[in-house]
Amino acid sequence: MEPQPQDQHLIREYVQLAWLEKGLSRNTQLSYQRDLKHFALWLNDRSLYLLQVQRHHLQAYLDWRVGQAFKAVSTARVLSCLRGFYRFLLREGRVEQDPTLNIASPKPGRPLPKTLTETDVECLLAAPDVTDVLGLRDRTMLELIYASGLRVTELVGLRTEQMNLRQGVIRVVGKGDKERLVPVGDEALEWMRRYLKTSRPLLAVDTSQDVVFLSRRGNQMTRQTFWHRVRLHAGQAGIDKALSPHVLRHAFATHLLNHGADLRVVQMLLGHADLSTTQIYTHVATHRLQSLHRAHHPRG
Repeated sequence: MEPQPQDQHLIREYVQLAWLEKGLSRNTQLSYQRDLKHFALWLNDRSLYLLQVQRHHLQAYLDWRVGQAFKAVSTARVLSCLRGFYRFLLREGRVEQDPTLNIASPKPGRPLPKTLTETDVECLLAAPDVTDVLGLRDRTMLELIYASGLRVTELVGLRTEQMNLRQGVIRVVGKGDKERLVPVGDEALEWMRRYLKTSRPLLAVDTSQDVVFLSRRGNQMTRQTFWHRVRLHAGQAGIDKALSPHVLRHAFATHLLNHGADLRVVQMLLGHADLSTTQIYTHVATHRLQSLHRAHHPRG
C-alpha cells in the first residue's frame, strides 16, 4: 500500500534533498522514506495529507503509536524525521507553520540490565575444567568478578600489588582514576590462592609480569578474550542467554540487593559516582522487594 501521489512526491523530494545536503547513507534514506510513508498512510486513512497536518494531528499520531505499543526510541526517531521534513516544507513555503514545534520527544526508558539467576551463576562457575591451567584461571576470574562486581577492564588489568589476600580486599582503580577498596568473599579468595599457586606460574613467561590474569602466551588478557571464554563456558553450562562479563557485574549487584544489601553500599562497591546509576538495580531486584512487602505491609 502506498500513500497518495502528492504525498509520495513530497517524500521523494525531501529524501533526495536531504541526501544532497547531508550525504545520507542508503540505509538512512530508506529509514526516512519508511517513517514518512508510515505517517502519510496514517493520515490518508483519515482523509488527510502531509501538507494539511497541524499540531493536533501530529499529537494524535504520536498518541496512536503509544497505543500500538511502538517503542519510545522508535517514535523519537520518527519525530526527528518529521521535524526535518516540516522544516523543509516551511523553508520552501509549502506550509505556513511547523506542526512539530513544541512537541516533546518521548523519553526512552532506561533499559534494565541483563542479569542471571543465582542458579545460572552457579552453573556458569562450575563449567570450567579446573584441572586445566586455563580452566582454573577462568574459574578464578568468574568467581572474582561475581564476588566483587569489578568491571571487565578492572578485572583483566588487575595487578598483584592491588591484592591483599590476607585482608580479603582488592584496591581497584576505576573510571576517572578513582580508587575504591572492594571486599572479596572467602570462596573467591580460595580460588585466587589456588590459581596464584598452581596455574599462574605455568602461564608466566616473564616472571616480572605483575598482571594477575595471564593469557596462554603469558600476556595480559584482553577484554575480548575473556568475553569469548565467558561465552564458551556459558555454552558448556547450558545457559541459553546472551552473556558477557558485564552481566556477571549486574548479577553481583542484583543478588546483593536481593539479599538485603543497602543501595549506597552497592553504589560504593560498583564504583558508581552517582546513586541514580545504581538505582536501576532496584527494578531488577524484585525478589528482595517482594519479600520486604510481604514482611512489612499489613496486607502483604
